[in-house]
Amino acid sequence: MKINKDKAIDFDQFLQEKLKSPKFKKYYDYCGRQLELSVKILQLRKERKMSQAALAKKIGTTQSNIARMECGNQNFTVNLLDKVAKALDAKLEINLK
Repeated sequence: MKINKDKAIDFDQFLQEKLKSPKFKKYYDYCGRQLELSVKILQLRKERKMSQAALAKKIGTTQSNIARMECGNQNFTVNLLDKVAKALDAKLEINLK
């Protein structure tokens, strides 16, 4: 797909075209799930009125690691997600369909 920089592009149309590539779709799907987790952690932390520093202390990490988690720049392990869930008084559920 050739992109003309002088014209505005429709992002949805561009994305649909890119998603036809199995390699692109694989990475898009992976990042989407990671971002969903990141947003959920951020939402739960804010609902609990907890600072990044307080959450970090509860799970034994640094505030900067929490910031990376919430920005989607952190790979999540089940162990890490379990610690975060417990610290936020939430329940971790993993569902394979």
